Amino acid sequence: MDPRVTAVDELLDNARRYADEHASIPTQTPMLAVAVLTCMDARIDPSRLLGLEPGDAHVIRNAGGRATEDALRSLAVSNSLLGTRDVIVIQHTDCEMMTEDEVLRRRLTEASGADASRVDLLCFDDVDRSLREDVARILGSPFTPDEARVYGYVFDVVTGSMSQVVPD
Repeated sequence: MDPRVTAVDELLDNARRYADEHASIPTQTPMLAVAVLTCMDARIDPSRLLGLEPGDAHVIRNAGGRATEDALRSLAVSNSLLGTRDVIVIQHTDCEMMTEDEVLRRRLTEASGADASRVDLLCFDDVDRSLREDVARILGSPFTPDEARVYGYVFDVVTGSMSQVVPD
């Protein structure tokens, strides 16, 4: 690889090639009426994992795959305005967020030089409990339709398998 070419340059070249073959999808409404909330961990490829094609589902990603205020905001738009009825929450083994908030805040402060004392990290020590809490938060949102079904799964980063936690 040419040392003057960065990873971003290569990704932008891929985007140009993608545009050459792109087929427009006529609607913002996901064809499967499903939203997926998962972790941003690069070891998880939700499209490959779930067999999703463009236009099938909304995919929301954040650190830990948590039902944060921003994730709930995105799900509100997805559920209330764009017709999704089912939500799949996928968290995973060996997650960076499986620690104590104070430990991660200290690491963030050291790495960035910025004060992370007020950052709500939503760290957790038990992925099953975290999934149950997040599914409950989604179900408790006034924007989640009464008929919505919300599922919680743990993805094993070593085996590639998923196990259902919610409903149990």
